[in-house]
Amino acid sequence: MITKKNVIILVLFLLAIGSYYIQPGEAQDPATPPQSAQPETAAAPSTPGADTVMVPPVSVAPPAPAPAPPPAVTLSIDKTTVDNGGAVTVKGQGVAGKPVFLEVWAEKQVRSSFFDSKPDKDGKIPYKLYLTHALPASYKIYAPKDKKEIFDAYKAKGSGWAYSEALKEMGADVAYMAPSKIAIDAYQSTIMASIIGSRGEKLPDLDDKETRRRAMQLTKARFRSIGVLISPSIEQNADGSFTAKVNIPQGAAPGKYFIVAYADKALRSQPAVVENNIGFPMMYLSNAGTSLNIIWPFLLTLAIGIFGVLMGAGGGFLLNPILISLWPLPHTVVAGTVMPTVAFSQASGIYNYSKIKFINWKLGITMGIAMLAGGFIGPKLTELITLDQFKFVFGWILLILAALMFWQTTPGYMAKNKKEQAILTEFKKRAEAAAKAK
Repeated sequence: MITKKNVIILVLFLLAIGSYYIQPGEAQDPATPPQSAQPETAAAPSTPGADTVMVPPVSVAPPAPAPAPPPAVTLSIDKTTVDNGGAVTVKGQGVAGKPVFLEVWAEKQVRSSFFDSKPDKDGKIPYKLYLTHALPASYKIYAPKDKKEIFDAYKAKGSGWAYSEALKEMGADVAYMAPSKIAIDAYQSTIMASIIGSRGEKLPDLDDKETRRRAMQLTKARFRSIGVLISPSIEQNADGSFTAKVNIPQGAAPGKYFIVAYADKALRSQPAVVENNIGFPMMYLSNAGTSLNIIWPFLLTLAIGIFGVLMGAGGGFLLNPILISLWPLPHTVVAGTVMPTVAFSQASGIYNYSKIKFINWKLGITMGIAMLAGGFIGPKLTELITLDQFKFVFGWILLILAALMFWQTTPGYMAKNKKEQAILTEFKKRAEAAAKAK
């Protein structure tokens, strides 16, 4: 018989069992599975029991600090414009303990070519032509003054100095950046192609490493002198501060010039910009990469034209060496520029000589055909020879011609050659008759 007492005992028994599974103060949804305690928020009980698991507190490490930025390189200039060149004072702050180098280049671009005809280690001649139209018209790297001893050693080598070796030994290769990625075309030539002036077969594009290497050769081929390309003139202090005089020469290309300071390949300043202005009578020759006072070439060519037509030579053989010697013009540009000037003098000379009937057209046309063929070969050959080779060959030709002409004017030769005397006598008579006819 279920009594009231028995019911109370059963209820108390059920409550006791429930209290064993549900601790006081914890509401538990029977539809929700129990959640495990999170290590970082669980607190260790004050009196651990037999069924209590001790959870050690977890410490969270603070985030690692961001790496410090590399020390900056800065520079400033005392002027932003120059007229037909001038000196610009550059001051700046580098990195203590690191030498500072300045790279200076013009925005104008010019053509340069290099013909690799030097035998390799196996004695094989590459016969490769490298050509670019994107070389800066003016380029120079300034180094600290303490690099002067290295500079002088390479300068003493004359034309045999190596640009890449000089930059590397001075540490200035970190500043060789502007020309290092220019577009370069490479051609595989042959001996026969070289003789007839052909560039040969175009080769695949160069990779970055080869482009940088060939760009150095093209830079040296264009500017030639170590004094034009490198200047050990930066005054640098122990704290990294520096001062330098950057010189933009007279006759340099007009337009913008950029100046960047380097303490390392990854440590460089923002570029400073200088504008070079020119005005008449200065004129920029884009294919030569230089500016020229055109009055002096005019007067020089006038004098040579008079003498050249008198000699029946047009004056080109005199203009070539004189232009190369007096002005910083590439021999390729000089050779090409002289051609139209000779055409002017030759045209007027042909007209005047034909009036006094001194032209033998059969002989003249025969030789003209040969000259026409030579006119196709000669321009290509100029790409394959250096200025030194051009001067050497041209100099010997002039010496031989001068010796031959001098020998033909000696009294002994004139006495033996009666036919030439008769020609000279006839020339004099016709010249006098032509003068009287006027």
